[in-house]
This record gives sequence, structure tokens and C-alpha cells, in this order.
Amino acid sequence: MSSPIRKAINSDALTRLAQAIAVAVSATLAGCSSHVPQTEATHTPNIAARAKQKPVWLSEKPTPQIPQDVWERMRQGFQLQDNLGVNPRIEQQRLWFASNPSFLENAGERGSLYIHYIVERLEERNMPLELALLPVIESAYNPMAYSRADAVGLWQFIPSTGRYFNLRQTRFYDGRRDITASTTAAMDYLTRLHDMFNGDWLLALAAYNAGEGTVSRAIERNERLGLPTDYWNLPLPAETQAYVPKLLALSQVVLAPEAYGVNLNPIANEPYFQVVEINQRMDLSKVAAVANIDEDELFQLNPAFKQRTTIDGPQHLLVPTSKAQLLTASLSTMRPEELISQRSFKPVFEGADESEIANLKRAYRVKRGDNLGTIAKANKVDIKDLQRWNKLTGKDLKVGQTLVMQDTTKRKSGRVNTVVAANSKTNGRVTNKTQQTQYKVKQGDSLYMVAKRFNVEMQHLKRWNPRVGQALKPGQMLTVASPN
Repeated sequence: MSSPIRKAINSDALTRLAQAIAVAVSATLAGCSSHVPQTEATHTPNIAARAKQKPVWLSEKPTPQIPQDVWERMRQGFQLQDNLGVNPRIEQQRLWFASNPSFLENAGERGSLYIHYIVERLEERNMPLELALLPVIESAYNPMAYSRADAVGLWQFIPSTGRYFNLRQTRFYDGRRDITASTTAAMDYLTRLHDMFNGDWLLALAAYNAGEGTVSRAIERNERLGLPTDYWNLPLPAETQAYVPKLLALSQVVLAPEAYGVNLNPIANEPYFQVVEINQRMDLSKVAAVANIDEDELFQLNPAFKQRTTIDGPQHLLVPTSKAQLLTASLSTMRPEELISQRSFKPVFEGADESEIANLKRAYRVKRGDNLGTIAKANKVDIKDLQRWNKLTGKDLKVGQTLVMQDTTKRKSGRVNTVVAANSKTNGRVTNKTQQTQYKVKQGDSLYMVAKRFNVEMQHLKRWNPRVGQALKPGQMLTVASPN
């Protein structure tokens, strides 16, 4: 029985009990009044007055308290715990979580940036809040997680499924790592599966893991054999057999973490980030400096920008709520060139083809006092090119007018001409012309994440660290080479 139902039943029972007590008291008082001795008559008016006071019925429920902790808010929205009974498959998974408390604790720390947003989106759709724990199972709440099946992001979309749910994937941007876009896609997908399997969330979750075709074929097989077609009786792959019990077991641990030796740090029940609209290309490191945001934190909120620049993606950024107003105010007064690091764009332009160049256009909004000469100089372009790109016949500009800044230095092959330092042409070898950096592996790191962090090829990272296996250990030291 769900907690809301239990609360309703308890409330109704208390109401009926209160009503019965009130009637009994009234009857007793009435009976007593006819047998009161004359000497006690002076007290009768007070008793009668108290009896006539308007009763306060227990059915008048107090306003429910809003949880201060997102974990508690999540617990109140659990919908998948009824009728589970004793289930060895769930118990096996629950035992694992109890034996490895740091897994959930660390995933909760990483997810503290995103959980409130996901819980709110689930509530808007009246979906079970256990689904806010699905990224714990899928990616340990690591937006940079990458699987052998080429699944990426918090919700682990493979390329084809990502594209089906409008998660664009280009050289500069991967919507599967976009926090808001991938969350919308995951909920759309889960809703579709829920409808497909007649409102059965366990079958929908199994299909999210194994694909709707696999689950449908298992159901058809059991129907032919006259066997039950619920999740627990389907012949599914071993991973899917454990997938749903894992989520249910995790939910039970979150319901009573202390009972399993798990310490879940409270997460404030308030938005961690806000959406700030942008209208030009920006370097995340520059944005972080302007708004006094830790650069790594900003990238964790915007991991879809693979080159740490706002190219080829949505025209907005997620920033910590406490810094949103400062960033908005700062952007309104800054020139575009102040938000671009030319050095950071060398890996961006290298190897880009013509179809990608269309996405590299920069925009500049004309301010009071601007002229073509100052704008062209600031953006390192020619005035004639600026006129041609914007179809300007003269030199007159209007305040607020938007100008396109487009790089036209192309090779004959149609690729962008870029200046690349000779010492970067080492095919990943560490030479005396490259700078070596020692990186200490952190909890949750992978070779993929480290390679992305330093903007190097993973094959090069492996070559520089031949004794390092695929699985990294916290505290391990890695050699990373980068051009001087």
C-alpha cells in the first residue's frame, strides 16, 4: 500500500474516532447535568459553555511541510514499491549496495548538481520518482560516462537512439551529454515504453535496458507457451534480469539509508542551476572567469560542448543559480572578443570541413560608438569581408544591429587553414618540445574523461602511460603531454 493511501486511511479513521468521542462526551455531559447535586449547580454553566465550544475536527489537515532535502522529496514520490514482497533478485542487489556504500554516496555527490532538476521534471509528468535514481544505475551520475556500446551521458543513450530523440551529435556538441536535453529525451523514451507495455513500469524499464524488441519477443514467447508475461517471469538477458531489481533495491536503500550503512548527504530542495541565454560563441573558461564560477563545475553543467566552447549547440548555458544574475549582467557589457580564447580554438578549427564551418559563424551586436573599422580590427577581419558577409553597401551601422563574423581562410580541399605549432605534429609522442603534466586520478575518472579534460586523443594517453590499464584507481599518476 502506498504512503499517500495509508495517510488517507489513517486520516479518515482519526476523523471518525474524533467524531465518536465528541458525541460520547456530549451525551455524558447531558446525562450528568440531570444528576448533578444542587451544591454543584454553580459549576454547570462552565461545563455547558465548554461543551458548546466549536470542536476542532482532526480532518482539518495541516499544510504539509515541503521537504528541505531532495532525497526526502524523492521518497515521497516513490510509486514502484507496492506488492514487491520478498524477492531474492532484489535482495541480492540490495546486499551489494549495502556492502558497497561508497558507490551510492559518491554517485549522490556527483548527482547533487542535477537531481533536483530531474525530480521536478518527473513530477511534472507524474512519473515514479524512483526514475531519478536511474542515472545512478546507468552512469553513476557521471555525464561524461562512456560505455563499450558507445552509450554516453547520464542516461547512456547510444548514437542511434539519441538521434531518434533529437539529441544531435557533431564534432563540437553531443546532445547525449546535454543535461536538460538528454533528460527530456530519457523521459520521452520511458513514457513511450510505459505506454507500449500497457502501463507496466517494470517492463518499460526492462525495455529501456534491452530494447523494446527484446522484451516484446520474450512476452510473445511466454504467451505461446501459456506462461506469465510479467517482468519477473520473462526470459530476458542476464543484464536485464538484474537491471530492474537493481533499481528497486537502490530505491529501498534510499528509503532507509541508515539501515544499510549508507550516508546520503542532504541535497537542498532547490534548483542548483539556471538557464542563461547567450547569443554568441563563447569559451567556457572565459565565462567561468567572468562569473566567478569554477571552470570544472561549469563544464559539468555543460558537458555537451565537447571542445568547451559553445559551438553547434543550444544558445544557452546552465550556470549555478547563485551566479546567474552576475553572468547575465556581465555578458550585457562585454565585447564578443573578450569571451573567446583564440588558443582554445586551434583544436576546434583543425580538420573542420565546410559543413561544419557554417556552424562556426560568430555574431556581434553593434554598440554605441562602434564603426566597421573598430569592429573589423577587434575581430581580426577585413572591412571589405565584413561588408560582404553582411551585405552592407556603406559603412553606416545601427546600435543593436547584429553582424556575422565568418572565417574565410579555407584550403583548396575545403578545410579551414589553421596555424598549428610544429611541436603538435608528434603523433602523440612525448618529445623535448612538448610539456609534460602529471595528473592525479580522482574518484570516478576514466581514461576517456582524462583525455577529454586535457583535449588529447585517448590512444595517445595510453601510449604515454603504457603500464596503466583501462580501469583507473584514485591517486594513480598519469603523464599527459601538451604543446608548450
